[in-house]
Amino acid sequence: MEKADVVIVGAGHGGAQCAIALRQAGFEGGIAVIGREPEYPYERPPLSKEYFAREKTFDRLYIRPPTFWADKDVTFHLGKEVTAVDPSAHALTLNDGTTFGYGKLVWATGGDPRRLSLPGAQLAGVFAVRTRQDCDLLMAEVDAGTRDIVVIGGGYIGLEAAAVLTKMGCKVTLLEALPRVLARVAGEKLSAFYEKEHRDHGVDLRTGVVVDSFVDDGDGDKVTGVKLGTGEVIPAQAVIVGIGIVPAVAPLIAAGAAGGNGVDVDELCRTSLPDVYAIGDCAAFVCAFAGGQVMRVESVQNANDMATCVAKDICGQGAPYHAFPWFWSNQFDLRLQTAGINVGYDATVVRGDPAARSFSVVYLREGKVLALDCVNATKDYVQGRKLVEAGLTPNLTELADAEKPLKELL
Repeated sequence: MEKADVVIVGAGHGGAQCAIALRQAGFEGGIAVIGREPEYPYERPPLSKEYFAREKTFDRLYIRPPTFWADKDVTFHLGKEVTAVDPSAHALTLNDGTTFGYGKLVWATGGDPRRLSLPGAQLAGVFAVRTRQDCDLLMAEVDAGTRDIVVIGGGYIGLEAAAVLTKMGCKVTLLEALPRVLARVAGEKLSAFYEKEHRDHGVDLRTGVVVDSFVDDGDGDKVTGVKLGTGEVIPAQAVIVGIGIVPAVAPLIAAGAAGGNGVDVDELCRTSLPDVYAIGDCAAFVCAFAGGQVMRVESVQNANDMATCVAKDICGQGAPYHAFPWFWSNQFDLRLQTAGINVGYDATVVRGDPAARSFSVVYLREGKVLALDCVNATKDYVQGRKLVEAGLTPNLTELADAEKPLKELL
């Protein structure tokens, strides 16, 4: 049985950063990374943007060049998946039947794309956008002449994919089940802005839509359309399903780890199992920037900062996780930057004019600034995050004055 002092399961952002941070903190023991994909760690956000649009080749997405890992004495086991965890034996079972021992285990698996359990959902031509393979398959469809594409899901992944495909000359229909896009993460003003932008760019964007099934080519092989609850069939040579992720934590939960929506971790990112940590999209924690709510935060920032927290704890330098949450999204020529988490907001203030395509939405609870969504407004983002960190209760008239720098409200 192979063993390592630290075994990291998951070769994404969090897993890579944990290995890097361990070496930076002076850890000299053995580090092994087990990854389900055949690729060394790469950046995922560009998949649905620059990579798909051919603006970046895959080698430019590597978090570190493959040679870096050998130089740092980090061993990779790629194309392997952990199917079981034995916490008492400190051992893992892999999908090839082999076992792998660990001293400390870091679970950094992220999540799997949420699937639609509808007739035809397994047809060829129905895609997720989560891995390089997903994007390569979809790119091959477009290269072969696919132009009619339906995107299901009006979150960031769906909107970003719709924007890129539209720029590439595809006819895109975007379907969202809720009354507005970004309903789970943003206020109505930002939703309305992005709906108008996509429609102005030619996207057939529909909200409050029920998808009934996928229509095949008559042979039960390839998707040719999406049938709605109304009976309408939208022609589709390809379909992208972007409706979120399911945390990939089944082996940990089966081993007895506490969790529900993901696996629960404490302030040092430790699970309820001995010597087992969890980080990134799959880890649920008490978030100080969301009023103490237990939640998962799906972002590169969170994965990286949790990874560093774990590495320091393993090296005896542990401190509670308290990293500031931030996010971003690129669509068309719009750059959205989000500072903080708007959970529980009871009021919003708009700075600037959405019609000018440069503005910010400030979210407040009981007068206190919780978060900001900044569209082509980098100064507001940089200065606004300081308002969130300070827990400021500003004058609302001054807050709404786009000519007044936010730093003057501190």
